[in-house]
Amino acid sequence: MHIKLISRLLVGLFLFLQCSSNTETTEQVVANPIQVAIKPVAIQVGADNFKAFLPLIKGKKIAMVVNQTSRIGERHVVDTLLAMGVRIQTIFAPEHGFRGQADAGEKVADGKDATTGIPLTSLYGKNRKPSAQHLAGLDWVVFDIQDVGARFYTYISTMHYVMQACAEEGIPFMVLDRPNPNGHYVDGPVRQEGYQSFVGMHRVPIVHGMTVGEYAQMVNEEGWLEEGRKCELTVIPCENYTHTTPYTLPVKPSPNLPNNRSIYLYPSLCLFEGTTVSAGRGTTTQFQVYGHPAYTQGDHTFTPISRAGAKYPKHQDKSCNGYDLSTIPMKELETTHGFKLDYLLDFYKNYPNQKDFFLKNNFFDKLAGTDALRKQILAGQSEKEIRATWEEELTIFKKIRARYLLYP
Repeated sequence: MHIKLISRLLVGLFLFLQCSSNTETTEQVVANPIQVAIKPVAIQVGADNFKAFLPLIKGKKIAMVVNQTSRIGERHVVDTLLAMGVRIQTIFAPEHGFRGQADAGEKVADGKDATTGIPLTSLYGKNRKPSAQHLAGLDWVVFDIQDVGARFYTYISTMHYVMQACAEEGIPFMVLDRPNPNGHYVDGPVRQEGYQSFVGMHRVPIVHGMTVGEYAQMVNEEGWLEEGRKCELTVIPCENYTHTTPYTLPVKPSPNLPNNRSIYLYPSLCLFEGTTVSAGRGTTTQFQVYGHPAYTQGDHTFTPISRAGAKYPKHQDKSCNGYDLSTIPMKELETTHGFKLDYLLDFYKNYPNQKDFFLKNNFFDKLAGTDALRKQILAGQSEKEIRATWEEELTIFKKIRARYLLYP
């Protein structure tokens, strides 16, 4: 026992002397801290914050504007709330439907949810806006859909029309907020007068940098609802989220945004939807590749085929020549301002039949929110020259946006 004790004392003395001989100053120690792995605090979406919203809707008759992204953990928010005794009277479905399987632009039919039997009303068919009959007898309408932060992603347009209906009928409207994966920057041309459409409802840039809760506040307070109406709005915020927090979506928000890389590239590559160029619909790398059968340059080929979520893709069954962006490091996409024009400008410059580059239906102008961008491309302007024409309106928008931000 004494030998063991003496051994321990000698080891302790040795360690003490070693520490005493270390001449590092306090400043040096601070400059070279021990690297400790700290687990980041998990983001809590609004739908997780039961204590904030359950007391408001418990015992009330509610409608929910939801789709496949409306989840709490592994369970759909509808199933979770039903199990808690919440009285869900109807479900309003946006573009792509309640289960998120419909093509972009495909009409969604009314019906019943097969799992719960709850009546299902489409807001992407003959009705974009709920009628007074749809809202009759309701106490609340609750919106819980994952957005990706681009003006032409139509879930915010659906939210606008539901807010308008609630304002007209005097029914409170609640947003269960979710992070915006493209919420760390603001960029692109601001939508101009005369270019309002379902892919561009408001005078905002292509990348608005707001969560749906923040966006709802802006729509409500800026007088963007018809006749300057306001709805009775409640936003249940996320917790542990900032606008620079990377967020990996647990469920793809629509059939052709299969992963975070496609979501980061979507604001840039979606402009190709208004041209003859394929942005990868009908492949497994949607909004990560782009090309055309007649293009003679590029380092990648792909062949769009008919598949779920893309029944009739552009250039179906034809080999397209172009580029593959699926190898860009995710860290680069997470930390940079992702809206780029060079993909579009370079492809147009090298496309062999430029007069047929833009679709004749002017869909490009609807996506851009202006005809100026198309005209600038036709005139051969550089990205720097084009961007300079946005700056003044972007500065004005950022000041408006700042009034409604809920997160640092």
